[in-house]
Amino acid sequence: MSANEDVSIRVEGRVGRITLTRPKALNAVNQVIVDGMYAALKRWETDPGIALVLVDAEGEKAFSAGGDLASIYNAAKAGDIESANSFWRDEYRLNAYIDRYPKPYVAVMDGIVMGGGVGISAHGSHRIVTDNSMVAMPECGIGLITDVGGSYLLARAPGHMGEYLGLTGTRMKGEDAIYAGFADIYVHRARLEDAKAALVAEGDVSVLSRFGEAPPPSALARDQQMVDRLFAAGSVPDIMDALGTDGSEWALKALDAIEKGSPLSAIMILSAVRDAGSLERGLRNEYRFVSRVLEHGDFVEGIRAIVIDKDRSPKWRHKDIGSVPAELIAMMRSEAEGGDPDFLN
Repeated sequence: MSANEDVSIRVEGRVGRITLTRPKALNAVNQVIVDGMYAALKRWETDPGIALVLVDAEGEKAFSAGGDLASIYNAAKAGDIESANSFWRDEYRLNAYIDRYPKPYVAVMDGIVMGGGVGISAHGSHRIVTDNSMVAMPECGIGLITDVGGSYLLARAPGHMGEYLGLTGTRMKGEDAIYAGFADIYVHRARLEDAKAALVAEGDVSVLSRFGEAPPPSALARDQQMVDRLFAAGSVPDIMDALGTDGSEWALKALDAIEKGSPLSAIMILSAVRDAGSLERGLRNEYRFVSRVLEHGDFVEGIRAIVIDKDRSPKWRHKDIGSVPAELIAMMRSEAEGGDPDFLN
């Protein structure tokens, strides 16, 4: 058993259990959690006594609201770019490992699940959402990119739903997350503890069939035709033009969300989602961006506005999409300094 103030790692019966224990920080993913999870998963992969892995979190509010943005902000302000890049490399390696993990990986996505929280749950083999789940990739609004393999998840969403979710940061309920491909199993929150207890008692993921139920109708499914019509254009400006021309309440709400986000991030998110033919390629493209974003992008300002000062009035480097230099876009897409990392080893 391994436990500290950030994560509890232990074995119960034939189940390897990982519980995030930072509820006051909305279980933000940090280096301690990434390192602990990776080491535990490596041990359990070859342990014949472990039949499955169960990942959940303390607190009723969030599974994980994302990465530890405050620590990244502090590192950036101190000029320590490498510590942030090292964290992202380790985090993305964990995300890729979860995706190809040879044993059942059950993630309980109850409460808020955003950014880094998506990375340690939505790549698993069995992804549970509840009537209390709220899943989102809101990175455009903080000057980042849909990372932790999020570009790949979004690329696999129906039609152009991935572009819509990535550019607007729209929040998904449990049923929406299942529709978009971020989750598989809908369990009413009142039955969640019983479901986890059954997993531990029997060490068999098939018990989840006793607790899963049909999700409510998805709002995303209802909006799919409109999304496909308005988000099919070849560039962010063209998508914004289509939304403005449509003029419906739904379209104008989506347009407002894009306009509030970082212009550079919007361009790069659309590019990343449409180029994520595999998880490895998605992570590669995401790392190319994040490894430069503290020096050349809007992430530091986004964290300041949303997390540090909480004024929610970020001052982006570029006033609109058309003001973003082509040279900057090309740099953000180019091979990472020192070569692209290998996230498969």
